[in-house]
Amino acid sequence: MSEVDTADLEKRMNGALEALRKEFSGLRTGRASTSLLEPITVSAYGSDMPLNQVAALSVPEPRMISVQVWDKGMVAAVEKAIRTADLGLNPAVDGTLIRVPLPELSEERRAEIAKVAGRYAEQARVAVRNVRRDGMDQLKKAEKDGEISKDEHHKTGEQVQQLTDNTIKQINDLLAQKEAEIMTV
Repeated sequence: MSEVDTADLEKRMNGALEALRKEFSGLRTGRASTSLLEPITVSAYGSDMPLNQVAALSVPEPRMISVQVWDKGMVAAVEKAIRTADLGLNPAVDGTLIRVPLPELSEERRAEIAKVAGRYAEQARVAVRNVRRDGMDQLKKAEKDGEISKDEHHKTGEQVQQLTDNTIKQINDLLAQKEAEIMTV
């Protein structure tokens, strides 16, 4: 029984890590990346659609993202979606191609982005700790119900703690890497 718990807890903790990686991919670091525009949705054909379902994204230069819109009638909607996405980007339309130059980040803006990265990392840590708490509660209940012995409870509790420590270390490593990426010019 306790083996199933640790595998499930590990899966949930890894889910928090993946969510953090996804959050980090959307943060601007000064280098062009298509993941910067992926969270953007476009009002198209009567519903909101992800940008990558109405256009092809590419990075032709280190400080430029190009958006090749497939339907000529969607160009204005795509441009508006990029402009209003609160990313500080100023797209330029050229037929069905939209060029999105990435402006140089100021030191102040880099610090703000680093703070946001820190908040994302803290949310991930809290999620991991909540998974740990759930696991410990399950162990207490299993011991109380006589499903596992005190020794098994203790041993599995140590495994859960080790899993938590490893996952939080990975989160901290990801954060340090992302902060370094953000702060380097």
